[in-house]
Amino acid sequence: MIDNAMLGEIRHDMIKFAHLQLRDESLAEDVVQEALAAALTSANEFAGRSALKTWVFAILRHKIIDQIRLQSRTTNISAMSQEEENLDQTFDRLFQTNAHWSPAARPHDWGDPEESFRQQRFWEIFDICLKKLPENTARVFMMREFLEFETAEVCQELALTTSNCNVILHRARNGLRRCLEKNWFTTGEQPC
Repeated sequence: MIDNAMLGEIRHDMIKFAHLQLRDESLAEDVVQEALAAALTSANEFAGRSALKTWVFAILRHKIIDQIRLQSRTTNISAMSQEEENLDQTFDRLFQTNAHWSPAARPHDWGDPEESFRQQRFWEIFDICLKKLPENTARVFMMREFLEFETAEVCQELALTTSNCNVILHRARNGLRRCLEKNWFTTGEQPC
């Protein structure tokens, strides 16, 4: 059974990922809410063959793809406005007025903290490296590699030629490789 507390734990990562893809805080929030609602609605379909986070991120991935396709057909007015809401409100709901965890938001067993930290550090370094890429290069890379768009779809959505898309992907992979080699694999996991 999936409960709200489990989903609340991965919500922050979902928002971060959605914002990277959509470049709009409001849209990212909306897409994450839709993904969480879909996860709760179809909780009985979660068979446990994968981690809960993997399953929920797959739902999020589809919601982001739908949003990207919708954006290509419409103008998003909220993307033109400044930030409307602060995520602090969401964060504040995790705690009681005395600054202690709300019972439903309390963290669960963290497993092996050292391995979790190492894995988390890798993704932090990866995220830093991804942010060092030019914005459009990072977007093309994430659409192709994480959202699993076909190259033709990426080209169509972003109005690129196939050869230009392949060059951008090549540059993205090389940039990520160099950054990860410098900041993760050869220097003892220290960020830039």
